[in-house]
Amino acid sequence: MAKRSALTLSPETLQELTRISQSRTESMAKVQRSKILLLYGEGKNITNITREIGTSRPLVERCIDKAIAFGPIQALKDLPRPGAPTLITDDSKAWVLSIACQKPTDLGYASETWTYSLLIKHIRKHCQEQGYLCLTKIGKGRLYAILSKDKIKPHKISYYLERKDPEFEEKMANILCVYKEVELLNATAGENRSVVTVSYDEKPGIQAIKNIAAELMPVPNNFPSRSRDYEYKRLGTVSLLAGIDLHTGNVIPLVKDRHRSREFTEFLDKVDDSYPNDWKIRLVLDNHSAHISKETQAYLLKKPGRFEFVFTPKHGSWLNLTAIPGGIVICLKI
Repeated sequence: MAKRSALTLSPETLQELTRISQSRTESMAKVQRSKILLLYGEGKNITNITREIGTSRPLVERCIDKAIAFGPIQALKDLPRPGAPTLITDDSKAWVLSIACQKPTDLGYASETWTYSLLIKHIRKHCQEQGYLCLTKIGKGRLYAILSKDKIKPHKISYYLERKDPEFEEKMANILCVYKEVELLNATAGENRSVVTVSYDEKPGIQAIKNIAAELMPVPNNFPSRSRDYEYKRLGTVSLLAGIDLHTGNVIPLVKDRHRSREFTEFLDKVDDSYPNDWKIRLVLDNHSAHISKETQAYLLKKPGRFEFVFTPKHGSWLNLTAIPGGIVICLKI
């Protein structure tokens, strides 16, 4: 074998190798290799280096050969190991994507969404019968790479809003114009007006609960707050029908056991009694069936010109100020 060439170390490389050889945080392999290169750079032969380091001769020779070929710093790292990676064909990837884009329930599983483990299990089970032998040992890393390339996340569910109202923009603009008119009236007319705008919404299914044990009051240096027993008696549910006067901020509440046309017209009666008879009452509300039922229409016919309904678009109830969580909270405090 030809004699190995000498290894010339620049001051910067020598300083870095010395640092690594004395480090307590670097890997043991890098520390050992740096010591080998420092000794070889000093002119010591392989036999002496092997004896001083306490390792095998082939390891010392490989380290020195890598340093001569790739440089001292690169020789401290592990070079890529031989072996051909498993080739996953394009049609195999397409099949994986087609599976990921189906519901697990459609393929006989109980899960609503895929997990990586379940998807790998299905792929490995059916890939051979489909002719994709390259997928028999697919793992999470390779599966993630295939799905990520096409931005597929079968383990997640996102939500969208289907617009079913063809007049969505027109109705939204109408609602916003109403709010702007309220703002102008509040700034100019004040109490000298003959119209009121009420934002109305419902909160059904509110639990009515009752404490079954006495409430304990605070005790100095012992219990800083009021205490209630964890157990309670459930008395059923109630529905809150409420409106907010957009001019004054006053809340008109009505709590009932149910939420039907009968309860809605009862709320309209309460609103009717809250304002002068010559005022026009404008209600901003959603498209609930009770708001447009025959019973509600019959009620409105008995009070011609008294009420004006401004409906939010379908799937646009968020345009109603009372439908905002903060608006509901205000009503619940009444």
